[in-house]
Amino acid sequence: MQCFFLSGFASVPVKGSCGSYCSLAWAFQARCSISAPWTVTVEQRRQSSFFNTLTADELWKGALAETGVGVKKGRGKRRKKKLRKNLNRGQEIGEGRSGFLWPGLNAPLIQSGRVQAVTQRKKEERERIQSEIVQRRDTWEKKRKIKIKREGGWSGKCWGGVILDPPDPGPNGETYEDFETRVIEVKNVFCMNAKEGRKKSIRALVAIGNGKGAAGFAMGKAGDRMNALRKAKNKAIRCLHLIELYQKHTVYHDITVKFKRTTIRMKKQNKGYGLHCHRAIITICKLIGIKDMYAKVSGSKNLINITRALFKGLTQQETHQQLANEKGLYVVEFREEQGPLPIVVALPEGTVREDPEPEDEVPDTKLEWSDVKEAQGMKKSPWANVRRAVW
Repeated sequence: MQCFFLSGFASVPVKGSCGSYCSLAWAFQARCSISAPWTVTVEQRRQSSFFNTLTADELWKGALAETGVGVKKGRGKRRKKKLRKNLNRGQEIGEGRSGFLWPGLNAPLIQSGRVQAVTQRKKEERERIQSEIVQRRDTWEKKRKIKIKREGGWSGKCWGGVILDPPDPGPNGETYEDFETRVIEVKNVFCMNAKEGRKKSIRALVAIGNGKGAAGFAMGKAGDRMNALRKAKNKAIRCLHLIELYQKHTVYHDITVKFKRTTIRMKKQNKGYGLHCHRAIITICKLIGIKDMYAKVSGSKNLINITRALFKGLTQQETHQQLANEKGLYVVEFREEQGPLPIVVALPEGTVREDPEPEDEVPDTKLEWSDVKEAQGMKKSPWANVRRAVW
């Protein structure tokens, strides 16, 4: 049966009459009035389409090309990834220009023990509500267009060294306002699989510390940058290390540590020396609370290896008290203000050993050739043999 709609009325072909039509009054859903004496058959059908049979997740999946051929970003031109939008933002269920109050949507269903009927707001109230909704939408649009100015890191377009917000509160409501969070590295990584092809994700390395010896680091991976940074900082707060500081400004002794192909040599320095290190080591040392130290990185300059090697060396250092307990002897230190007189910095907790350390024992010390040349005066300036143009 074919139905033709025109200005609120429908014309239906009637059985038993050739070319004669009857007028069918417009009815809501289940009610209809027929002004014809003949018997007709009317079938009510709710119109359905592609857009009201699928769920919102299925529609978004098709629009964003999250599955199938469209997700294979490694082929063809690289396109900017589309993001899912919240279409309900700025909308209120039941609110419209006519200002009707629909029980159960924008008005209570039962009030004073009675089921409410559909009513309409006054004109002034309608205009006020519509202006509030429009103003709210404009505010969201402005916020979306405003670019948040972040603090500069190591260089202009680099994420390394950028300060982040504190981690999210813990399960018991504890906050981490006294911890400072800094980005060490943000990098694009790719994974190749059979279904989706070359899949891109963001990997972030973040360090966190309170400047009093408690610090940690972690990596986070996600499809976008902000989620990767959030995962990394929330994971780093659960992986803290307690690092001992000598007089709250430097390490206890010189440290040489190796992790994979990266080697770091750290030297203890006096107050006021500062941090003469790699920029990633300077950032992490400030989070830990180290103010004076020299560090030389040799081998691979991979930031993940540098971070792991630094924490490995700092957590393995021995304090003066641990050294005194291990040797069973007094630990002394020579300082410039005391001249040749030693200063006792640690006492053994147990009995003191009577026989001293053997003098003929050769210490297991590895010397760096650059330090040997500098000590013997063999180190030359790198500009010594460079030819300079004479004008």
